[in-house]
Amino acid sequence: MSEVYDLVVLGSGPGGYVAAIRAAQLGLKTAIVERETLGGVCLNWGCIPTKALLRSAEIYHYMQHADAYGLTSAGSGFDMAKVVARSRGIAKQLNQGVIHLMKKNKIVVYMGDGVLAGQEKLTVTNEGASVELAGKNIIVATGARARELPFARSDGQRIWTYRHAMVPPEMPSKLLVIGSGAIGIEFASFYRDFGADVTVVEMLDRVVPVEDAEVSDFLEKSLVKQGMIVLTGAGVESLSTTPIGVTAKIKTNDGKSADYHFSHAIVAVGIVPNTENIGLEALGIETNRGHIVTDSMCRTNVAGIWAIGDVTAPPWLAHKASHEGVIAVEAMAGLHPHAMDAKNIPGCTYCHPQVASVGLTEAKAREAGHEVKVGKFPFIGNGKAIALGETEGFIKTVFDAKSGELLGAHMIGAEVTELIQGYTVGKTAELVETDFMNTVFPHPTLSEMMHESVLGAYGRAVHI
Repeated sequence: MSEVYDLVVLGSGPGGYVAAIRAAQLGLKTAIVERETLGGVCLNWGCIPTKALLRSAEIYHYMQHADAYGLTSAGSGFDMAKVVARSRGIAKQLNQGVIHLMKKNKIVVYMGDGVLAGQEKLTVTNEGASVELAGKNIIVATGARARELPFARSDGQRIWTYRHAMVPPEMPSKLLVIGSGAIGIEFASFYRDFGADVTVVEMLDRVVPVEDAEVSDFLEKSLVKQGMIVLTGAGVESLSTTPIGVTAKIKTNDGKSADYHFSHAIVAVGIVPNTENIGLEALGIETNRGHIVTDSMCRTNVAGIWAIGDVTAPPWLAHKASHEGVIAVEAMAGLHPHAMDAKNIPGCTYCHPQVASVGLTEAKAREAGHEVKVGKFPFIGNGKAIALGETEGFIKTVFDAKSGELLGAHMIGAEVTELIQGYTVGKTAELVETDFMNTVFPHPTLSEMMHESVLGAYGRAVHI
């Protein structure tokens, strides 16, 4: 006899486990199915442990520049094994936290491979034994995995995906990073801070291509200043390994191809949704290039089946998945939640310097037909940034000239991944320029630059 639940969640990443908790809060009898580790990729192999690695790199970077702060740090070094161990320990701590949350909320956990066996049925198989669950609603939250290059499969030794890069068998001396999205740039930054020679290859004409063009340009110059080689408008045509390294044939933006030699390569060219072998086809669930198609409330085209997170449409971000989980559960519970608005989802890249944004770029705003007012304020004009020794970067805001609506905000510099939420709240609340202008920002803080950028859009910036 099947176990019967109000909701069964397939996948326990930041979308799945948040959905399960919200369902439990609303009194729904809930189960969650996970084939690997509670918390999913983000918590165990993505967002959190990578930030732990980057924190170690950041501290090491400051150690190398201690003299600028009047300090001495003679003989500083690093132990990569300990750096990795710290990261893995943090992931384990948070995994245990999710286990606790499941128990606290009385969510039943089934470990194993889950397959949709019908409109309200899901089969879980673990070590040859199967159990059938009945769910009035089922949320598919199976996430995604790293996309591989067909001519350069990862081997964990010389060619790495992000998972290999997080637990390196050795420190690379000369590293090739293929792709300059958030994952690629973060690992490029991490290994460069620890002394590796890094080359970044990006197929498009600029790094972090989803960001505002001015941010991309500033970041590329910063990376080059740090000693990286950045090849934009370039592509890797072939990749071969030897016992001691990697040879890449790279076609640069002048149309010429040449062989380049590296100790290791990281492939960071996007993701592939985990939609295979979970029963979508038998139920006729609609997909688009592998990603499940949903409506604004995360419903699929099959009644009672919902989908959230990286298995659905972009942006593929953990916080988007979590919010979708809440939307889906509240919709199935009849609470009429607000639909997700992709323009209000912030994006963050934790390289050095950090990058963060929300809403439309200046170019996209103009393409959409807006007459815009643009404000920009540099870190060098902010007292707190100068005191911190972090004068590299700027904050840019884009407003609709007629309505005063904040269309987008774009930042590069220290701690901007923390600052961006101020503008995100403003966009969600539909604030206009005068709301930001009339807000008192504390002094001395980096957040004052947010105020100045808004003032600058209207010709009122004070400190520049």
